[in-house]
Amino acid sequence: MSGSIFTIFPPVPAEDSITLCEQNGQMVNVRADRRVPANRLPGYPDVTIPKDTTKSLSQRENAKSAFLSHDETVWKRAMHAWYEIGLSGVFEEIVKSQEEVPKWTASMARTTLTFVRGTNSLHGSLFPHLSMSNEDIIKKFSHTVEWGSSPVRAFAWHPHTTKFAYALEDDSIKVHMARNDLVPTLKHKLQKNVSDLAWRPQSASVLAVACQSCVLIWQVEPTSLATRPSTSSVQVLQQSNHAPVTSLSWDPSGCVLLSASPVDTAIMAWDVPMETCIPLRRGGGGGVSMVSWSPDGSKVFTATPSNVFRVWETTRWSCEKWTKCVGRCKAACWSPDGSVLLFTTEHEPIIYSLTFSTSRNDRSTVIGGSQSAVASVDLSMVEVKTEDNEDIEIGGLVHNMVWDSTGERLAVLLGGCKNTKRMVVLFRTKVSPLLEVTPCGYIRGENCAIPYHISFQPNYDNGALLIVVWSTGSVGYVPLYFVASDVVEFHRFQQNAPILNGQILSPIHSVS
Repeated sequence: MSGSIFTIFPPVPAEDSITLCEQNGQMVNVRADRRVPANRLPGYPDVTIPKDTTKSLSQRENAKSAFLSHDETVWKRAMHAWYEIGLSGVFEEIVKSQEEVPKWTASMARTTLTFVRGTNSLHGSLFPHLSMSNEDIIKKFSHTVEWGSSPVRAFAWHPHTTKFAYALEDDSIKVHMARNDLVPTLKHKLQKNVSDLAWRPQSASVLAVACQSCVLIWQVEPTSLATRPSTSSVQVLQQSNHAPVTSLSWDPSGCVLLSASPVDTAIMAWDVPMETCIPLRRGGGGGVSMVSWSPDGSKVFTATPSNVFRVWETTRWSCEKWTKCVGRCKAACWSPDGSVLLFTTEHEPIIYSLTFSTSRNDRSTVIGGSQSAVASVDLSMVEVKTEDNEDIEIGGLVHNMVWDSTGERLAVLLGGCKNTKRMVVLFRTKVSPLLEVTPCGYIRGENCAIPYHISFQPNYDNGALLIVVWSTGSVGYVPLYFVASDVVEFHRFQQNAPILNGQILSPIHSVS
């Protein structure tokens, strides 16, 4: 690498600009005063979450508990936690309510909580996150920026249809479907501190929810007219010392669900219909903070709260370990064919890549990964010009990144710092024959909104569709109109027709 990639990016859009889409190879930005309906897309639900809505819902949910506050002591709450979570839940409740107990009691509870978690997950080795409350652990390892105050705490597209679900601050979950005004709301007494959502592949209705004490499996029937599905539609998957759950991933066939907790070094492989699981455990690392199945089903990536991460093969479930990262792995994503893994760490403004063999012989028993990670993109902070010729600093650490299902667009959510704003930056990518990552542009929201979460819709017909959850509560759509390179090559081979520089095409010029 030779310097920050932002030195060769297009100019940063002006502060009062809104990004509408990508078309003809360029990002289309308009001034907010043109009153163009931004972040809207025909056929997709128009979703804006008023800031006061989730607060008022939460207040209504807590109204009853307000009358019980004098009767329900910390010890009663600890007893409830015992039934829901187990021994660690008791000490977790005392740590969370330390103002209500003597200092020595809170200190002893924190030490004991660390010990209980440590003996299970670290064989006696201690890591700072083990003494945190469950809520603080989720905040630390969530892919959503400012998880505790974000209007949306978790978001998931359905893999096959235009449908998505998101969790609100009050732990309710909303499900939106294209061209359907019915919005089911999912609530359950164990649905607390939701940190991740995952729709089951090859299924129209199954949604997995990562919660503070368990994994919930909802059956959300698309033909049902119920706006509040019954809790009889829920399965509870619970395993001792495996909480809070912060990451979920289904295998591409939808047969196995993996769950991960930062306080447990085992990932749980769930047989959902049987409600049983097999722990896949490796010592060291402090737990498992992130789990991600490769799209081809051959590998699983797992990150830990330390500088260790692993890649597993899914035939015999052996794994390779990488230990020389500068800090823990913060974000990661797979290429569509499972041949490339991109990841970033919490202390470096660099996107690293690992390449893997895709031959069937290698995939059967070994992982076939490169022995060392390659620094592929330098995101170091630099000063650049905006379209208004103003100086602005851009770059820094990555909070999250997502790769679209064509493998041709990579969206990166920069974490921001004291001198820079959080921003979504977009790259063009090519996996074969070698990985290429080149600048595409920046994505701006209305009224200088701050991005909290990003996600690509799987299998968008006209290129790629990125959603951005903004600090204003808006779920914004940013369509990226292009023709995938394999389609262009097929068209060229079939018809020997010219293509526009092998360039990005808008739907107007799309290949029939």
